[in-house]
Amino acid sequence: MTTTLTKAVFASALVTAFGGVSAYAETMKMSDADMMKAQEMTKTQLKTGKFEQCFGVALKGQNDCFAGAGTSCAGSSTEDYATNAFKLVPTGTCVGMMTPKGHGSLTSM
Repeated sequence: MTTTLTKAVFASALVTAFGGVSAYAETMKMSDADMMKAQEMTKTQLKTGKFEQCFGVALKGQNDCFAGAGTSCAGSSTEDYATNAFKLVPTGTCVGMMTPKGHGSLTSM
């Protein structure tokens, strides 16, 4: 398996694993304090350089914070593969991820 393919497979597994946390947050209707904690966690993870924002790969209710218009934070996307909602994935794996709507994108589509 190539390194790029291995990274993409790992990224897909990571998105699935972390997706459960976002879905739980949406189900439980996060408090403002919890929402702020989630936003800070997203910022902290991005600052490490180990993750990148990947738009168009999150399932409904499984996006990370700071999505786009119509979303407020973790778990707030209303459709699968929304082009204005992102999921954090390992750096360098986003554009190689394939969904039924196309590849992941580093920018909101």
